[in-house]
Amino acid sequence: MTRRYERLDPAAVHSTVERLHARIAARFPDRNLRHVAAELVGLVSEVGEQEARTRRQEHAARVASLVAAVLVVGATVFALVMAVRDAVAAATSLRAFEWLPVLESAINDTVFAGIAVWFLLAVPARLQRAATLRRLHRLRSLAHVIDMHQLTKDPERLRPGFRATSQSVDIGLDADGLAAYLDYCTELLSLVAKAAALCAEESTDAVVLDTVSTVENVTGGMSTKIWQKIATLDLPAVSRPATSPR
Repeated sequence: MTRRYERLDPAAVHSTVERLHARIAARFPDRNLRHVAAELVGLVSEVGEQEARTRRQEHAARVASLVAAVLVVGATVFALVMAVRDAVAAATSLRAFEWLPVLESAINDTVFAGIAVWFLLAVPARLQRAATLRRLHRLRSLAHVIDMHQLTKDPERLRPGFRATSQSVDIGLDADGLAAYLDYCTELLSLVAKAAALCAEESTDAVVLDTVSTVENVTGGMSTKIWQKIATLDLPAVSRPATSPR
């Protein structure tokens, strides 16, 4: 059975973001929200391209780290063999307690070599984690930018009894326009979460997965607040044509 629907398709996510950008630009050509959507289009495109680039870099780093680890192990084994050979050659003149420095040196060399090998083998994963976390940080920042755009879009300003002050912000939207604007914000936040999920599509790193969950929780909380605003809008009922009895 195909696994086509078990993974996010970067091309499909990119196409959806582009379509949303076109919809926002068509309805609100003078609003900065369309520039935010354009920024998300670029970020989603970068996620797909940089994920492929990161995998190539990780492969190169893995090969280099393996070579370095082999060299460290080889050098350690060579040093231990030489030390043991010299100690054996001098065994006739060395007493038992004089072997302790040789044994201590061998243990220290082995421990330090093990630490060096562990560090070298962890380098590729660390590089991939750092690159992925940078992209996730940009997505989280963009989510806050989207939230800032909807922050002043308060449905209470559309009430007939609302009294504006000298510091009140003129949103310049009617109820239908405000509902569409807020709805676009929720769609943008949802696609930010999808882009974050794309970043961790190939990752099993606990830090990366936890950061993705954080981005999803942040965008989900923001969307909930926006939907509460939409729910308070007094939109006129949609008129439906009368149907003739059968």
